[in-house]
Amino acid sequence: MEILLVRNYFKEGTNGALFIKNTFFGFTIELPWIDNIKNKSCIPEGRYVLKARFSKKFKHHLILEDVANRSLILIHPANKAKVELKGCIAPVSYLTGIGKGLYSKPLLEKLLSICHQAFERKEIVQLLITSS
Repeated sequence: MEILLVRNYFKEGTNGALFIKNTFFGFTIELPWIDNIKNKSCIPEGRYVLKARFSKKFKHHLILEDVANRSLILIHPANKAKVELKGCIAPVSYLTGIGKGLYSKPLLEKLLSICHQAFERKEIVQLLITSS
């Protein structure tokens, strides 16, 4: 299964749109692009394998594998990129500004449900990140 993330870059942050099977799914917020600097930048465009992950802090969420020069890049809930993210991706139901959104947890739960169904079918789940 492929999930498409189409980004728009701004100085203050990065906003994106998620598509699953060519259907709009929701939005994303991220840090601005600052040359892939750890904890300050969103990650490079590309194709990444997603895996399920659990932590005390974020509970159930997703992790991206094999991100160049980075580790622990997650898809987890957040509503303000500059405050709550360190290079990760947050799904949001609504955009309220650049790098800002609302209702992140409900959209992540929907995304997790779709991904876990694919995992149960033994499918590889990939995130393709591009820009418009």
